[in-house]
Amino acid sequence: MSATLPHELSEISPTNVPKVVSGHLETGSAPERHPRVPLAFHRLAPAEMVARASAYADAIVNRRSVRDFSTESFPLEILDHAIRAASSAPSGAHQQPWTFVVVSEQRVKRRIRDAAEVEERKSWEGRMPPDWVDAIKPLGLSWQKPHLTDAPALIVVFAQPWRMVDSADGSPRRQKHYYVDESVGIAVGLMLSALHLAGLATLTHTPSPMAFLRDILGRPAHERAFVVVPVGYPAFGANVPDLQRKSLNQVRILR
Repeated sequence: MSATLPHELSEISPTNVPKVVSGHLETGSAPERHPRVPLAFHRLAPAEMVARASAYADAIVNRRSVRDFSTESFPLEILDHAIRAASSAPSGAHQQPWTFVVVSEQRVKRRIRDAAEVEERKSWEGRMPPDWVDAIKPLGLSWQKPHLTDAPALIVVFAQPWRMVDSADGSPRRQKHYYVDESVGIAVGLMLSALHLAGLATLTHTPSPMAFLRDILGRPAHERAFVVVPVGYPAFGANVPDLQRKSLNQVRILR
């Protein structure tokens, strides 16, 4: 009995992505109701369902946040597939409020690291409240962020709280997006899962504040940085904190 993940997961791609026209997004008039299409769904035998769920859980529970990256390159095509998976995430009103910027140029990664370390050093030297410092102290962290230049690629995820669209008369107007952080958070989770299953290590890094990322990467005003994800192979001899995750019985309630 096969316990592999369904091949269909790698073939999901986003649809209805808005185009950039004259500096703002063109979406056209929203229909009163989207046309309906048949659901593409393959029902599995119960034993196969359990096997697939178990295989996925067994694979993903070994995911760890890695800070020691090898500089060895990997096929960047993997990132495209991971972002395709991320873009299949549900989103409020199907507004898909995300942008994924892949950074592999060393010069740009260096600028990101330098700017991040400026902010991180300020945080470590006074901006972070004492209870937050105490909470992360056992992890052995510091303001220095070598993973931002060691990892062969960074995926900088931007959230879109709003966007510019064309009104019926052709004039641009601001359109609010809903459930932005929830939507982007789910997308990032899918991306991390895809990268882990592809054999790569990741880290979720959120320097605070993150406005410098929009400036360095030339993103528009309607995007704000959400997370930086270094991606690559772990460095030889990399280690991680000996942490224990909560058990299933601690996190799952049956009613």
